[in-house]
Amino acid sequence: MVQDHMTNHEGKDPSEAKDTEVIVSNTEDNDKADKLKIPIEMPVLPVRDTVVFPGMVAALSVVTERDIKLLNHVLAANRFLALVAQKDKELKVVNPSALYDYATAAVVLQMIRMPDNSAKMLVQGVSRIKLDEYIQTEPYYKAKVTVLEDIIENDMETEALARNAADQFIRMISMAPSLPEELKIAIVNVDSPSRLADMIASHLNIGIPEKQQVLEAFNVKVRLQRVTALITSEMEVLEMATKIQSQVKNEMEKGQREYYLRQQLKAIQEELGEGDERAVEVKELTKKIEEAKMPPEAKKEAERELSRLAKMPSASAEYTVSRTYLDLLVALPWAITTTDNLDIQMARKALDEDHYDLEKVKERILEYLAVRKLKQDMKGPILCFVGPPGTGKTSVGMSIARAIGRKFVRVSLGGVRDEAEIRGHRRTYIGALPGRIIQGLRKVGSNNPVFMLDEIDKLGADFRGDPAAALLEVLDPEQNHAFADHYLDVPFDLSKVMFITTANLLDPIPPALKDRMEVLELPGYTAEEKVFIVKQFTIPKELKEHGLTKEQISIEDDAIGTIISDYTREAGIRNLEREIAHICRRVAKDIASGEKKSVIVTTDRLHNLLGPIKFFSEAAERTSEAGVATGLAWTQAGGDILFIEATSMPGTGKLLLTGQLGEVMKESAQAAMSYIRAKLTKLGITFKDFNKYDFHIHIPAGAIPKDGPSAGVTMAMALISLLKETPILSNVAMTGEITLRGRVLPVGGIKEKVLAAKRAGITTVILPKRNEKDLVEVPENAKKEMKFVFVEKVDEMLPIVFGTKEPAVKKKRIFSKA
Repeated sequence: MVQDHMTNHEGKDPSEAKDTEVIVSNTEDNDKADKLKIPIEMPVLPVRDTVVFPGMVAALSVVTERDIKLLNHVLAANRFLALVAQKDKELKVVNPSALYDYATAAVVLQMIRMPDNSAKMLVQGVSRIKLDEYIQTEPYYKAKVTVLEDIIENDMETEALARNAADQFIRMISMAPSLPEELKIAIVNVDSPSRLADMIASHLNIGIPEKQQVLEAFNVKVRLQRVTALITSEMEVLEMATKIQSQVKNEMEKGQREYYLRQQLKAIQEELGEGDERAVEVKELTKKIEEAKMPPEAKKEAERELSRLAKMPSASAEYTVSRTYLDLLVALPWAITTTDNLDIQMARKALDEDHYDLEKVKERILEYLAVRKLKQDMKGPILCFVGPPGTGKTSVGMSIARAIGRKFVRVSLGGVRDEAEIRGHRRTYIGALPGRIIQGLRKVGSNNPVFMLDEIDKLGADFRGDPAAALLEVLDPEQNHAFADHYLDVPFDLSKVMFITTANLLDPIPPALKDRMEVLELPGYTAEEKVFIVKQFTIPKELKEHGLTKEQISIEDDAIGTIISDYTREAGIRNLEREIAHICRRVAKDIASGEKKSVIVTTDRLHNLLGPIKFFSEAAERTSEAGVATGLAWTQAGGDILFIEATSMPGTGKLLLTGQLGEVMKESAQAAMSYIRAKLTKLGITFKDFNKYDFHIHIPAGAIPKDGPSAGVTMAMALISLLKETPILSNVAMTGEITLRGRVLPVGGIKEKVLAAKRAGITTVILPKRNEKDLVEVPENAKKEMKFVFVEKVDEMLPIVFGTKEPAVKKKRIFSKA
């Protein structure tokens, strides 16, 4: 194996040499080597990490026994050998395919045997050669060669290329500390373009493949072009390195200058009797830690972090992280508590001023205040307000805080998917922050606020964790006295906080989280309640927001009622508020333009102010024909009426169901049909030819999925009406689950369904007998204006839905004779 000791380049294959003692070349002058006759056969010595160019002198090490033998033979013969680079310098044993085809014929000038049986030799390149054929492989490689002559074009372009290469290389010598200044003189004294290109290439810090390309360029013009490109590339690297070195040097000088100035500033401050900035900062933080009245564990952590901060350089990245953490610790309300207003009568008055009705919520808050008055260390309640949109769940939280004299903080959980939003990030992360709970407490500055977690049913979950699971600790009175935020890393007591969560639906809330909260339902409002709310709260609020006075606009009660019935259909009052605001804007426009000085809004003027009506009662029209029944459904908006249509056509007795019905509702329809066919005589139905007709039950609003058992009796009544060819009374609605024996089973959402019926103009509601107890939740005015009939069996409903007397003359016959 042969290694270069003059330049550090890649080589490709190992070869063999032979040990020799100190032997001096027979040539008196090294330049005479050019004039020696080059044999056509010569030993081949693989060189591992360099390319020797013609005219260049290189020192090589010979290590292996094979190479020592080759060297001994060369010295004993004509001193010529072929130096060829290896393609892969990592190979220990090479074959001819691992060597390049082009090499340099060289002459050995001197060899020195080393004590470890290796040898070093000095060689000089003579000419480019091509290895035509290997004629010997043992004990070393030997090949037939062809001497290659340079192709020199003595024209202006060649001269220009040579001068340009020389100038660039001289500039490069000035920039590269590894190249000696003496090279400049050598380059200037070279008069051969061929020798110039070889000399430059031998000193460039490039790889073996690039050097081999230069060696294989027989055309001197091409060789100079390749060398010029290599010099340009190396110059770019050197310029970049020089720029980086200059920047580093400037930064070091800047740092040293800053240090010197800081030391001077420190000496001046000491002379003036002022402490240094760091000492003042540490002293202020120590004072804040004492004033924060932290629990022992938190105080110990704060003091430990302060000790670390005092030892850190202010320029350190960790310094900012530590300082931010300490600022949070001292800013948290560890011992800051607001005093509750325990006057129950005043609290009741404050709650009534802001919200109408919501008796369950108000009673629960007053109960809490009463117990707090008797027991000072009572833990804060954890309530969950559930109800349709627009019923005042969020605003009642602020009202509660005002009533009991606490601060209020609200956090929206809608769309939150990251557990760190609740628990915070660990401080090891860049840009780490505490969770929303701790941030909210720091912002409000009290450890016993009313803390509202809005839209808890809209929480999500993904690969970053489940926020609902993180809330289990927050909303558990047995655990939240030592809530652990990942960023804070010390327990914080949340037991004094009154947590209030809001949701439209309970179903999406995980059972474990639901179990930790006291659920209070906020149902929809009746029309009378909405009229009172609009007069008492909404109109004064909208007048103030639109710059109007009571003298400039007046809305009659009948107009308010028409807005409620014809322009909105909702459980809450959000759309109702929008319509009132719309009226105020129209009136404000008329008054501001000078067209009118005051406006009285009557029912007749609503069409001009709000446009055509948006909702109307369909009950009378939709039940004017046989086969249509009005049902009641619960929705997340509070409740709605449901029209169920039945018809028949010639067929084979099939039952078709449409309207995006769920499996439970389809099964209810099958049960209703089976019951009717089994009880035809009892139900007063004379129709018998079921096998000759198909029956189709459809529930309109087909784009909305529907499911549940509560429409069972309604579908049964629609089929009975179809078979009896008798329309159902338009003012009757019903709900209940049906069985095969005709029993009517109880269902849920009675209050919402009743209010929906009242909004739709229904006067008679048929309910299951076992739902009679749920009527206590229905507002008194609704119970006074509506008639409620409780049944246990389907046949008890017939006199109610059809009236005491069925019409003697039928307008249209549904079934024709087969």
